[in-house]
Amino acid sequence: MTRRGLVIFLLLLVGAVLSTWALWSQRDRDTRSSAASNRPDYTLHDFELTVLDEQGQEAFTLKAPRMDRDPRAKTLDIATPLFVIPPKAGSKATPWEVRSQTGWVSEKGDEVRLRGDVKALSNNADGKPVSIATDHLNVFPDDKRATSTAKVTVTQPGFILNGQGLEADLDAKRIILQSDVKARYDRSVR
Repeated sequence: MTRRGLVIFLLLLVGAVLSTWALWSQRDRDTRSSAASNRPDYTLHDFELTVLDEQGQEAFTLKAPRMDRDPRAKTLDIATPLFVIPPKAGSKATPWEVRSQTGWVSEKGDEVRLRGDVKALSNNADGKPVSIATDHLNVFPDDKRATSTAKVTVTQPGFILNGQGLEADLDAKRIILQSDVKARYDRSVR
């Protein structure tokens, strides 16, 4: 091989090595940046969403200023949500309106986790208001039930219950506080 041929061969070899190195280093950087970013596959702003159960009936309606969908887990993260949970078909109960600072909805929409200053409001069979206040609440819209392990305050006209933990049947407006229950009659709450 001539001297000129050897120089061309070495230049081509160096170019191939540099090109391969550049491609591999870029590939690693793209993999790291895509793995590090947990970008939602879509975001909604100032929206209202109605979720249906398996029978095609309304499970809940959601209103919020922002919602992000996690593409891997297929869950929803929501800022300051308002959930309206209707009673079961044929029930005379009124819908529950549940607000919180943040919300999370499972992939199938069968579990809602509410966190931060949670307030749930409805009316009982007599038309009197019932409210639940807690720091976190898990709602199961298909079963029309809610649970919590945090401190809970239940208020009805003239009556306030405080306790730890909650099991609630949202249709029947039956609320059970789990422990450390204290009741107080309050004439100012009507």
